[in-house]
Amino acid sequence: MQYNLVATSPMGIEAIVAKEVQDLGYETKVENGRVYYSGDKRAIVRSNIWLRCADRVKIVVAKFPAYTFEELFEKTKVVEWDKFLPEDANFPVDGRSHKSKLFSVSDCQSIVKKAIVEKMKKSYGLSGWLKETGARYRLEIIMLNDEATILLDTSGEGLHKRGYREKQGVAPLKETLAAAMVKLTNWNGEVPFYDLFCGSGTLLIEAAMMAQNMAPGLNRKFDFEKWHWIPKNLVSEERNRAEEMIDYEKELELYGSDINPKMIATAQNNVEEIGLAGVIEFKQMSVYDFVAKKEAGCVIANPPYGERLGEKQEVEKMYKFLGQALKDKEYWSLYILTSHKMFEHLYGKKASKRRKLFNGSIECTYYQYWGKRLKNY
Repeated sequence: MQYNLVATSPMGIEAIVAKEVQDLGYETKVENGRVYYSGDKRAIVRSNIWLRCADRVKIVVAKFPAYTFEELFEKTKVVEWDKFLPEDANFPVDGRSHKSKLFSVSDCQSIVKKAIVEKMKKSYGLSGWLKETGARYRLEIIMLNDEATILLDTSGEGLHKRGYREKQGVAPLKETLAAAMVKLTNWNGEVPFYDLFCGSGTLLIEAAMMAQNMAPGLNRKFDFEKWHWIPKNLVSEERNRAEEMIDYEKELELYGSDINPKMIATAQNNVEEIGLAGVIEFKQMSVYDFVAKKEAGCVIANPPYGERLGEKQEVEKMYKFLGQALKDKEYWSLYILTSHKMFEHLYGKKASKRRKLFNGSIECTYYQYWGKRLKNY
């Protein structure tokens, strides 16, 4: 059976998510924050295990116009819910509505829930309340321009939950965004890679996982694993296949530094948790102690943005320092995420490329400075 799937994505990185889906062998259609494709049960398993930058993988169960609550109820009830939900399914219904006559989200949720209950009672020959004591099947009703879309979330926890970040900093960078930032570099694992504001180590861990071809979802669980219609042997096959594809012998030079010794300890714990101990070297150090000694290298950073009063001058001083530290280093690349509108002026050079990204709710620019490649790399 083929399913209509959608990989949800943060704004600004839909093309990256689409490329990831295409690399898994599926044709895609891209819309704002969504990448649509078709696939079988194996596609559901493989997508969750391998997608680095997507938020979740969902099944588009139904899509239809709905102008009244009666229409929403009847068209939801027509769906063959017994193909997805067992009689003891725990199925919470989330919802959103935009530019639709059915603007009350709570009413939409209630109507969809009621319609599914009625259909399941008929399909399974049940009376009274459904127990909902079984596995979780998270549903979502989205009303957009009077069109209803009902989605089933296969992931459970968001895909950024890799399972390695037991401890994190005050303002942690989401793992999916960190992976996207690494993918947008020209780094291929052949030159030294530095994060001068490493915090809990997320950027470096994502880079190491990518370079060693370690599947991001290998060490975590998903909601679909408890569903009766996803074969357990299929999940085992895909996990074993992913394990076999890891290149543990890949030699890497990854360096992380942070002025806060507690963050260095946190980063080291996270690295050990994911099984990358010894792959990344951490050091407690001020950014002002950084020297680009090697002939070629790559710097990636999500430094403080200077949003708080009193921090702006220090942040601007740091941006100027980076410009001097990498001045005339033609074989060095820099990739920096910041909300500061004057970064290029402070750094002293126009970026090779800029990309708008959102770090949580903060609109940022990802400045990409591409260095030349050495012939021996």
